[in-house]
Amino acid sequence: MNDITLSDETGYGRSFIPSGFLPPGKDEYHLRNSTLGKPLDSYRPLRAAEIETLARNGNTCTDWSGILVRDPFIPDLIRGCDFAGLVRIGRLERVVLSHHDLETPAGITDSRIVACDIGDLCAIHDCDYIAHYQIGDSCILLNNNEIHATNHAKFGNGVVMEGEEESVRVWIDLMNEAGGRSVLPFDGMICADAWLWAKRRDDSALMERFKALTQAGFENRRGGYGRIGAGSVLKHNRIIKDARIGDCAYIKGANKLKNITINSSEAERTQIGEGVELVNGIVGYGCRAFYGVKAIRFIMGNNSALKYGARLIHSVLGDNSTVSCCELLNNLIFPAHEQHHNTSFLIASVVQGQSNLAAGCTIGSNHNSRANDGEIQAARGFWPGLSTSLKHSCRFASYVLLSKGDYPAELDIPLPFCLVNENPAKDRIELIPAYWWMYNLYALLRNESKFAARDRRITKVQALELSPLAPDTAEEILRARVLLEEWAGTAAVLAEGGDPSAPGPEALRERGRALLAGPEDGKVAVHAYGVENSTRPVLILKAGRAWKAYRRMLHWYAVREILAYFEARPDMTVSDAAEALDGPREREWENLGGQIVPARKVEALIAEIRSGVLGSWDEIHAAYGRLASEYPVDKARHAWACLRDLEGWTSIGPRELGKALDLLEEGSRYVEEQVYLSRAKDYSNPFRRATFRNPEELRAVCGSPEGNPFVRATKEDAERLRGRIDALRARIRK
Repeated sequence: MNDITLSDETGYGRSFIPSGFLPPGKDEYHLRNSTLGKPLDSYRPLRAAEIETLARNGNTCTDWSGILVRDPFIPDLIRGCDFAGLVRIGRLERVVLSHHDLETPAGITDSRIVACDIGDLCAIHDCDYIAHYQIGDSCILLNNNEIHATNHAKFGNGVVMEGEEESVRVWIDLMNEAGGRSVLPFDGMICADAWLWAKRRDDSALMERFKALTQAGFENRRGGYGRIGAGSVLKHNRIIKDARIGDCAYIKGANKLKNITINSSEAERTQIGEGVELVNGIVGYGCRAFYGVKAIRFIMGNNSALKYGARLIHSVLGDNSTVSCCELLNNLIFPAHEQHHNTSFLIASVVQGQSNLAAGCTIGSNHNSRANDGEIQAARGFWPGLSTSLKHSCRFASYVLLSKGDYPAELDIPLPFCLVNENPAKDRIELIPAYWWMYNLYALLRNESKFAARDRRITKVQALELSPLAPDTAEEILRARVLLEEWAGTAAVLAEGGDPSAPGPEALRERGRALLAGPEDGKVAVHAYGVENSTRPVLILKAGRAWKAYRRMLHWYAVREILAYFEARPDMTVSDAAEALDGPREREWENLGGQIVPARKVEALIAEIRSGVLGSWDEIHAAYGRLASEYPVDKARHAWACLRDLEGWTSIGPRELGKALDLLEEGSRYVEEQVYLSRAKDYSNPFRRATFRNPEELRAVCGSPEGNPFVRATKEDAERLRGRIDALRARIRK
């Protein structure tokens, strides 16, 4: 009745693995013994006097011969417990374990222990039921209701065990609520894995290969035990089922942890707090989850946090991310993501990192089709403002900033570093390209240092590109300049009453360049096309200034990378560099989970996976590492070609490089000044000053722009950069 069966007490704690799944010549302990971590012969049976003491202290056991211990062993430290099956108990002495302000003596009291291995010097008190777990040394388990593992436990991995149907396999439906981009979670999965798997759905051979690698990468024999790593503290938890928990984890007051791996170590301790429910997922090293969090079918990257009722469902959250009070459903989120406040929603999206969602955002909460299969794709640096509402499907270039607004139709914003403004009074969209560079360099450059400071990972599976200016964004800028030229050329022809389709593409761009560079900029309205799925106008504001700013951004990126390349090679001459770096510009780059890689190398990687050259996920991760080691030269080669193409040079020699360094020095002074001015705006704003009695109170509370740590750091960086420029100038003059 209600799936409850009755059996004889003598079998209690035995036959964990059904007989049909036992390999020939093996018993039910063969997997358990292989992961014990201590020599089997270091355990001994109980002595008669010890059994007598245990019985006198209110302990019971179905078979005392099933209790094995390690010396030294003090039986008086075990009281009021029920034991069943094979139980191995490590060294037990009169010591007190302390954790924060909690002190508890070693021993086992008032608990039911079924077929477990307990490490040395553990404190297990008031645990109602612990079954089929291996508990590491010096653990504290206090007042837990249920801790047990089943013989078919998968620990959050998307595998099927012996004898199971395919239907029980757990998938995560990323990027699309309809499930067309599902991936299998596994311990060690990173955003790059999920991206390749979810994005290349048209490659059926690759999809089957990914599935096979996942199935082969994990134990599928029945009988694996749950694990609680050494030095872990578990107290006041309700249900922990089919969990593998790493060393030094701290789990308190959780409601339910089921089918899960929680990675933790002495150096990267993971903490799970009150009211948390985590089901069917993987938690990375150094993670935090507190206060009513719910995560179901999920991956949490290393050094990430869920707080204050956050809901993470069918999603992968990248490293170094924090989500508070929000709902995230069917998402792939690359590293360094921030999302806060109770009314923020992120639905069916891929957000490619270094992103921030403000309060009230409803990103993808509405569908514009009859099916729930819409998607939103945002490149890195995505930042929608307060109460922003977007509809499926949308696409955004890097570092797009959306002003507060209810955007009524789908958007495709190809302009990086752009401010997008919904203007309902004039019924139009307004765009300011290169907004960050022109008006908020403080925030743009501070983001890079902020992301680096927050990267406290020790386990770094992947190298992340944190600079806002890199090959991927440089290529976006180059494409954006072409679009601005085309749109400005169209505006110039229309202003003269002509037909924009009459001139050829290059002639149209030439007209646009003349308009953007000349004094007529701003006098002719420049409109964008193909940006919003509507008939409303989309107006480009400050088109000429943005076009020029894009050029300065490209120069800043390219020459700084070239400077770094020379500094890493003290004996290299300009001709040597030209020979090493010259060549066609790599135009296609892919954000591979936060790692920037030339697209052709990604395709080569996929071919190696598909063909079996890369035979495991570990080998694929090693390949990411090889690509990362090649990236500095890839980036320098791209920067060299970018500078050459930007200036229209056929080659770069000492004279050209000297000119580029002069412009970089000029750019350093611009950056230093603009970072200061961006911050100084906050102090000149009369409304900001309104709450202070006088300037002295403002300075005492908020400091000054001159004293701002990042402003000072930028000034010091600019001075160092000018010193580096002088040093390279001296080299190329020799």
